Amino acid sequence: MLYSLTELIEKIMLGEDSTIEFKREMPHRDSLADEIAAFANSEGGVILIGVDDYREIVGLELQELNSVEKTVVEICNDNIEPIVPIFTEKLRFDGKNLLKIAVSRSFFVHKSPNGYFTRKEKCKKEMSTEQLARLFQTRSQPRTIPFEKLPVPNTHKSTLREVLYRRFITEDATEDDIKDLLLKRTLLVEEGRDIRASVAGILMCHDTPDDFLYNSFIQAVYYRGKEKDANYQIDAKDFRGPLDQQIIDAFKFVQKHNEVSARKEIGRIDQPQYSMRAVFEAIVNAVVHRDYSKYSSKIRLFMFTDRLELYSPGALANTVTIDKLPYSQATRNELLSRLLSEIALDDRDGKQVKRRHFLERRGEGIGIILNESEQLSGKTPVYELFNEELCLTIFAAKSLQEDNE
Repeated sequence: MLYSLTELIEKIMLGEDSTIEFKREMPHRDSLADEIAAFANSEGGVILIGVDDYREIVGLELQELNSVEKTVVEICNDNIEPIVPIFTEKLRFDGKNLLKIAVSRSFFVHKSPNGYFTRKEKCKKEMSTEQLARLFQTRSQPRTIPFEKLPVPNTHKSTLREVLYRRFITEDATEDDIKDLLLKRTLLVEEGRDIRASVAGILMCHDTPDDFLYNSFIQAVYYRGKEKDANYQIDAKDFRGPLDQQIIDAFKFVQKHNEVSARKEIGRIDQPQYSMRAVFEAIVNAVVHRDYSKYSSKIRLFMFTDRLELYSPGALANTVTIDKLPYSQATRNELLSRLLSEIALDDRDGKQVKRRHFLERRGEGIGIILNESEQLSGKTPVYELFNEELCLTIFAAKSLQEDNE
C-alpha cells in the first residue's frame, strides 16, 4: 500500500496498474463501489480522485473534496456487502487537492451493485463463476483456521504496542527473541514472506482495534426509561481499547448506573439492581464468544430502569444451543480466552468479582450470571438469538423501598 505523497506522485507518473486507479472527478456511486470492491477482492490498492486518465493532476475544489470524502464513506457502508473498511486522506500537491482512498485486501468476498469484481492489470474485471468459487474458498479460511488467528492486512510487528504484548511473553525475553515468541503466541502470524499481526494480536495489543477490525468495540447506552428513546438517553459511551480495557470500561459503566436501594432494620441493608459479579461474567462472555468476522455489528450494552440487555454478534459456537448454554464450555475464540486468562485484575476489581484474572476458564460463568441475578431480582436472565446475534437480558432488582410500599 502507498502512503507518502512522494510515492503517489511517482506512481501517477507511471500510470494506472493493478494497485492504483485514477478518477478525474467523483464517479457514479455504483461505479466507485465496484472499483473499491474489486481492490478489496484482490490485493488492495489506492484510488486517487482528482487525477485524469492522462496522469494529469486536475484536483478538486476544497468544498467538493469534503463532499466527495463523505460520499465515499457512505458508499462503502451502504453499497458494498459486507462493508469494506477504507482509509481516506486529503492531499495537496502543487496547489491542487486530491482525495486518496486506500483499500486493504479483505478477509471476505465483497459484492458491489453490479456483481463481484476483482482487479486485473489496470481495470476491474467481473469474476467468472470459477474465479468466484475459488475466492470464496480461499477467503473462507475461518472455517478451517480460527478467525482470531488470521493475519490482518497492512499490519506488521510494530503495529502491536509493546507495553501490551509484553504481558504475554517472558519478562527476560531479549529483543531478538520477541518476534519468535509473538509468533509462538500467535499474536503475529506469517503470510507468505511477510509477518502480520493476527486478529487476536490486534484485539489484545493495539490501542484501537477497530482501526483494523471494523466494529470491534463495545457500545454502551443508559436510558432513564424502559424503551430505547433518545429523549431519555442519559449516558452513552463507545469503548475502543484492547479487549481487556473494553471489559473494564463497560463494567464500570454498569457500575456507575447500578442503583443501590437501602433499608434500615437491624443495621442497614443495601441492595443493588445488578450483581456486578454477574455483569462482569456477562461482559467477558460477550467479548470472548463474539464472532469478530462479522463486521456489520458491535457488542452493544443497553441499560434501562428495569433491565440490562447485552448483544454479542454471532450465532452460538459449534453445536451449542440456548438450552445447553449453562452446561457448555464450547469457545469460539480459544486464543482470546487463553490470553484473557493470563491477565490479572487489579485488587479492587478482583475482590469485587471474586477472581484474580479476567477469565478463569472453569465453565462457571453462565451459572454465576443466572444464579446471582435471579437471587437479586427473582427473575432468571434470558438468552435469545436474533439473526445470528446473542442477546442476554438481566432483570433489575426492585428497590427495597418499593418492596415496603
